Amino acid sequence: MCLAVPGRVTEIEERDGTRMAVMDFGGVVKDVCLEYLPDLEVGDYAIVHVGFALQRLDEESARRTLELFEELGLLQEEFGDPWEAARAAQAAGAVGVERGAEEAGR
Repeated sequence: MCLAVPGRVTEIEERDGTRMAVMDFGGVVKDVCLEYLPDLEVGDYAIVHVGFALQRLDEESARRTLELFEELGLLQEEFGDPWEAARAAQAAGAVGVERGAEEAGR
């Protein structure tokens, strides 16, 4: 399922001519394109779908929506478990280090 999720802008920068933000979705942090809402500022909330901020949202509505999504398990379904993702990335890094050591020994 692909949801439009409310998030809070924590950083804004321009990347390759595109206005981008780092946004917090109830603890999950993602990069988001601000081209559709160029006037968003740090601390603002917006609805985000497939990496694009689409609509400004007030803080209370954003928090209520995030709480509801969390209760329904939709945030984990949309973003996955961030701890699980970190463990998987760490395991992949460990495997890469082991492979590199094996190849160096050849």
